[in-house]
Amino acid sequence: MWGQRHGPRTRGEVPLGKRQPEGPPPAPVAQRIRLRYTKRGRLRFTSHRDFQRAFERALRRAEVPMAYSAGFTPHPKVSYANAAPTGTGSEAEYLEIALTEPRDPQKLRELLNESLPAGLDITDAVEARTSGLADRLTASVWELRLDGVETADAERAADAFRAAETVEVQRRTKNGMRTFDARAAVVSLGALTPEALASVADRPTDKPCAILRLVVRHVTPAVRPDDVLSGLRAVADLAPPVPAAVTRLAQGLFDEETGTVTDPLAPDREAVTAAPADRHPDAGAAAAAAAKAPAPEGPA
Repeated sequence: MWGQRHGPRTRGEVPLGKRQPEGPPPAPVAQRIRLRYTKRGRLRFTSHRDFQRAFERALRRAEVPMAYSAGFTPHPKVSYANAAPTGTGSEAEYLEIALTEPRDPQKLRELLNESLPAGLDITDAVEARTSGLADRLTASVWELRLDGVETADAERAADAFRAAETVEVQRRTKNGMRTFDARAAVVSLGALTPEALASVADRPTDKPCAILRLVVRHVTPAVRPDDVLSGLRAVADLAPPVPAAVTRLAQGLFDEETGTVTDPLAPDREAVTAAPADRHPDAGAAAAAAAKAPAPEGPA
């Protein structure tokens, strides 16, 4: 038969269909660094894939000694965690990179910022000294800017949302329309007070503009800010005349005691301070995250 082998296979011969990559194996990982970055202004409309391309170009321009995966198509070892939806801004996106040579995190941050477009900014960098960054991203603080909506109307809608036991909304998925409860994931929701609004630099002064703050747990299915907006429309007929501007202010572990979202990089930062010579990836895993995210207005 065509393609059938005749005779014994010689020792060390690779069978057909098991072709191996040529060349030396990739260099081992010497250091992992975790970064916090933003999506600001018009760059909120970039997709996650757009950001990936821009970030990998910045890595090459900054000559970062990246570790690569093995195989026929090696790619840089970059781990992304819980990226914000396209169209939303963010002050708190996270990723982790693996390096073949140690680098100072702050110098690396500066080099990357020189190579990234304005709006995609690295705001924090720390050596990974603990495990489970993704496991520490359990909740987000969101800001919804509602141009053309009075603060009193936004607060009444938030009151109605919080008072409801369930708020069913629909979202189109690849498998069709799906109905789910948007209320259970929302820890708190409320409008900024007039005093707090006065400190918002880009708030218009000649027309109404309400700003809602909410804390949302990361559950399955995920409840996104646009689902909460759909819920506000369902329970209180709140329909802003223009699309809401949505920004993630923070994400991390939700502290049940204080009702705040903690800084997910704090355990790594504290582990570096406590044991600067220890490079074990699990060092300081029990360090508590002390930095707090801004709490939203209004009761839960």
